Amino acid sequence: MIPEDNRFESDPASVIPGDHPLPDGWEPGPVDGEDPATVARLTELLRAHEEAGRGWAGSTEDDVLVEVSEHGLATRENVAVRDADGTIRAWGSVHDRAEGRMLFVHVVDRSLDDDTAVACSDVLVEWAQAQARAVGEQRGLDVQQIDTGAFEGDERQHRFLEDAGFTKVRTWWQMSRAVTPDEAGLVPAPESWERRGVRFRLVGREDDGMPDESCLRAVHDVLEGAFTDHFNSAEETFDEFIHRLREDPGHRWDHWWLAELLDDPESPEPVGALVGTVSDGGEGPDGSYVSYLGVLETARGRGVATGLLRTIIADAAARGRDRVGLEVDADSPTGADGLYVAMGWSTRYVTESWHRDVPVA
Repeated sequence: MIPEDNRFESDPASVIPGDHPLPDGWEPGPVDGEDPATVARLTELLRAHEEAGRGWAGSTEDDVLVEVSEHGLATRENVAVRDADGTIRAWGSVHDRAEGRMLFVHVVDRSLDDDTAVACSDVLVEWAQAQARAVGEQRGLDVQQIDTGAFEGDERQHRFLEDAGFTKVRTWWQMSRAVTPDEAGLVPAPESWERRGVRFRLVGREDDGMPDESCLRAVHDVLEGAFTDHFNSAEETFDEFIHRLREDPGHRWDHWWLAELLDDPESPEPVGALVGTVSDGGEGPDGSYVSYLGVLETARGRGVATGLLRTIIADAAARGRDRVGLEVDADSPTGADGLYVAMGWSTRYVTESWHRDVPVA
């Protein structure tokens, strides 16, 4: 399931002015995602960015490949700023995430002096604005949003974004919960179990082992319905949704659950969904991660969210994992964080969303 053709401008030279502010001999150019040395350098830059922003690095080459590989380029485009010796000093990546919403990765070498770093940042933002106009025009929009992020304590990144016209619009708690082996018995069976008229089960499988498309569509429909009124919600087609989630290095089909009301046993009603992934533990145990958890308003108060969370905890314990992570909107009025705290989650670090609206015309 591949979305429509790439809507971006593939040649950086066509959208970045020739009088850019970079030092003599420095040039923006394309990224070769098939070159191992390029991928290794981008990973090095990204990990240094994380280390400076939150105190530790977590990204791997697999995370970079999501942005630069041939598969990822169905909905993405990249630019690199190289110095006079050809070394990559800054990297930008844009992702046509959904109608009206374009994600922007903005990474500048942490070893650069301030003036050169600012010049690199300005070039990345100039390129991203041009890409936003290209995407917005292809989608028939008047305004295209650029959505980027920063770590809470990253003052340099904050300054870059503020100077480029971005506004901080949201704060997110990145939470984690320890898992112990005995919690494998938290639910009767993570594959399928029932409680108070609700069935929690993995998405179905076809004979060839691939997931049942009707189950995947049910997950998509539930999440679209559950997040309609949430911050920065943007409608995403089924194909866009499936393509994007399959790109995640931690993607596993056996980490997708549905919750169904059994008020009519002959016609179970999907009302909740949880999409989980695997978190690479490096030299230690892997973890599980809640990428999406949604419950339709009509089913709230029936323990659906709690049941889905108990299911992924039990599944993680059964797999020998030591934690389950998730992200919480710190500014949400729903008070969802209360449930997570009550079930043992605590905040590990904090991230922020920064937005800029770009007129398309």
